[in-house]
Amino acid sequence: LPFQKKKSSDEVNYSVAASKSIAQLGYLMRVPSSQVRIQICKCVVSFYNMELPRKLLPGYQPTDANYKIQMAELGGLAETLVLSLALVENRLTEKLWVLKALQHLSSSGVNCGLMMKAQAASRLCLYLNGVDPSGQLVFRSSEILWNLLENTSKEEVVNQLSSLECVHALKEAFVDLLLHGFRHYDRQLRNDLLVIATLLAENPAAPMIESGFTKLLIVLATFTEVKIPNPLVKGLKVTYGYEDFELKKLLFNVIGVLSKDPSVSLFVLTLQLLSESDVMPALLYYVKPNQKPGFHDWSAAQYEELQLHAIAVLASVAPVLIDKYLSCQANTLLLVFLEWCVGQDPFFGQGNSFHGTGGRGNKLAQMRYSLRVLRSVVSLYDDAVNLNLCDQGAISQLLDILKYAANKSKEKEDAILLEIQADILFLLSGLCENDLHRKELFSYEGVDILIPFLQMDPKKLYSGLGHNHLLFSALDCLWSCVIGCYIAEDYFLEKQGIFLLLDLLALKQKNLHNIILGILVEFCDNPKTTSHISTWRGEKDQTAAHLLIELWRQEELELGVKRDRFGRIVDMKRPIATSFQKQQEVIPLPANCPSFAIVEISENIRAKLYSLLCKLGFENLPGLSAKDFVTLAIIRRYIDFKVGEVWNEMCTELKEEFKPVSSDEEVLKVISEVPEDTGRTVAALQTEVLESQHHQEIQEEKKAYKKIQDIHKQREMVTKSWKNFLTRTSDYEALK
Repeated sequence: LPFQKKKSSDEVNYSVAASKSIAQLGYLMRVPSSQVRIQICKCVVSFYNMELPRKLLPGYQPTDANYKIQMAELGGLAETLVLSLALVENRLTEKLWVLKALQHLSSSGVNCGLMMKAQAASRLCLYLNGVDPSGQLVFRSSEILWNLLENTSKEEVVNQLSSLECVHALKEAFVDLLLHGFRHYDRQLRNDLLVIATLLAENPAAPMIESGFTKLLIVLATFTEVKIPNPLVKGLKVTYGYEDFELKKLLFNVIGVLSKDPSVSLFVLTLQLLSESDVMPALLYYVKPNQKPGFHDWSAAQYEELQLHAIAVLASVAPVLIDKYLSCQANTLLLVFLEWCVGQDPFFGQGNSFHGTGGRGNKLAQMRYSLRVLRSVVSLYDDAVNLNLCDQGAISQLLDILKYAANKSKEKEDAILLEIQADILFLLSGLCENDLHRKELFSYEGVDILIPFLQMDPKKLYSGLGHNHLLFSALDCLWSCVIGCYIAEDYFLEKQGIFLLLDLLALKQKNLHNIILGILVEFCDNPKTTSHISTWRGEKDQTAAHLLIELWRQEELELGVKRDRFGRIVDMKRPIATSFQKQQEVIPLPANCPSFAIVEISENIRAKLYSLLCKLGFENLPGLSAKDFVTLAIIRRYIDFKVGEVWNEMCTELKEEFKPVSSDEEVLKVISEVPEDTGRTVAALQTEVLESQHHQEIQEEKKAYKKIQDIHKQREMVTKSWKNFLTRTSDYEALK
């Protein structure tokens, strides 16, 4: 019967009584009567019937449609019903009614939280392989598990399911549906259980390997491609229907999850299973040009989706099974596949799936994921992998693909094309780094391709498409593929590459400073570089020296280094110490651990700026103001100040550990005074520069005033001459 109310406030006023009365329904499940228990469950299910009651008492109105549901939440009915499952363990009909009631209740987050308190996930999982000819037991149990996953903490549900009993129950239910489920509904349910199994595979605590579930899933994922008989899949027939297509994708997903197992101890066992089960050949089966599907086969769209998914999973599996990767000639297959991707072969991708994004009507999706696989293995910096790639002409082929992608990008820029270009640049960096011969292979063609990336419109860096990433990849490629090879370096200089780098530096993009300055410092080992840097001129005829000094001032401002309004040294004892450095106490460290003064060098760009200015020389730098010379005086003594900081740390550490003898103490005192004396010397030089500048300004001011006076005097003389002329020619009295 429905609740009815006289006033609107009755719902709130009687909520305690109403919630307790509904809670009693749960407690009445203890009554050992099948009819009572079933009727209670029917009553709970009726809460979710939103029809208004047909008969109303005179003067009363129905409560809100959700009122009973809210009272059930308040009374904790869901938790009580979960606990009552133990009472109907061997009574199938009653158990199914309780599960039906819980299925309705689990649509609410509050109820799911209450159910989790009663260990609902583990209790329900154990019912998955219970005897039930109707199949409702598995269906309702899995449906409730799904609701728990959606409405509560996924980690908590997975933890409850991670016992050996639960994993066994899940495995048996899955296998039963896999082998004996022929209905559309059975296959959907099988796939739902596989998703839950995937979530368990992500949890290192779940005994997936011990239960044999991991091995079963790996075999299922690969048996259609490798065609090796296995007793685990004996009698299994896979159709080409939609549910089996979804099953295939879910199994690929499981492989990807297993290859990222965070547990070190279990990871070794997982890798062994992956290696023994021919996962690598199964995934490489899809690394081939798309063929026209046959009659009994996947559709073109389905095959493409499986192909892209398999290649995406290969990017996760290849780095952990690198020996298997090499033995299967994966590099060769991928390079041939990439050649097909840029070829004129008439193929139009469907682009329907997640992995097919941007691939409609082209082969960009296939190219994108193939490059990801190569990126994953090249990033291992494994000599055997890289040598295998280079021996097959990978550098030349990658440059051709990069040129192809760059030309496509000119027609229409999108995130996929930018990612492809960035990945190729990364691959070239990984292959050419520390190998002179490979850098020579890259040199001329590679530099020609790199130059346009450095000429990128600065406005594009904020487009959000990935231009920023692309520019960083190009700079990294420049560092790895050009520097260290004089042929490539000279050609880059001929192409005015140094000017382009300084143009980028002049943009004053904080995130670009470090890498560009690093490249310039490395380039300065080539004797031709410094003349290029000195020749460069930016906006308003800005010189490279002025730009570098300006960056130094900007960096010190951000680091909180103390300077007066003229840029002079303020703290003589610690002239270049940052605000963060001054807050840190000196902590005694082992000899192999760098101190804070040393670590600080790599955390900002001052050391690189100092190195560059050392290469340029501190004398006769063009385009500098007095303010620049004041800053330059500090930069010139940077290494002395840094040595002083290290000595200061050593003195502090020594005094904390033990007391030095008088002679050592005297030496330490003299050493500690050196940076302070240097600071005073620099400060005096800075003052001298400023005074000289001030004197020069006064002299220039005097010259300006003298010029004004001369002009006025000249005007007076002209006026006087004119008056004399008028007097001599027009003044009657004077003429008389």
